[in-house]
Amino acid sequence: MKKKPMFALLLTLAVLFAGTCGASYAADGNDTDAGLKEVYDFLKSCGNYYLATVEGDQPRVRPFGSLAIFEGKIYFQTGKIKDVSKQMAANPKIEICAFDNKGTWVRVQAIAVDDPRREAKQFLLDAHPELKNMYSADDDNTQVLYLKDAIARFHSFEGTGGPRIVEF
Repeated sequence: MKKKPMFALLLTLAVLFAGTCGASYAADGNDTDAGLKEVYDFLKSCGNYYLATVEGDQPRVRPFGSLAIFEGKIYFQTGKIKDVSKQMAANPKIEICAFDNKGTWVRVQAIAVDDPRREAKQFLLDAHPELKNMYSADDDNTQVLYLKDAIARFHSFEGTGGPRIVEF
């Protein structure tokens, strides 16, 4: 019976230790393009990801699926009439979380930057044609944003140490 408390103590220490030992890098050293691509590929492989914003002092989280790389940045899309758009306008600090069902997940903290250009909207809609029945590059509702100053933290249930950090 003493093994269970000892195991819990060791597990707690391992988790605390892992949280302080994360390595920082951008995929293959200093290549931020490779880091951006790694994060994009992971998010796409998950199908959906969860975007967190803040409304006042309350966190708000919802599923998203739109994602594209445009001009060397990760973009996503929403509607300006939605609360998420208003929340990002008030506080552009966001966090994205996704899990691959294989024991790995990523948390990406970033600044969401609005890009009002038609070509950015059209690119994202072309990448996600299923959105074209609700949005248009020429309407006043479609909004595309990109991630700025992003820090991705990859975690694993395998207990291989602290988070692996990718900046782009």
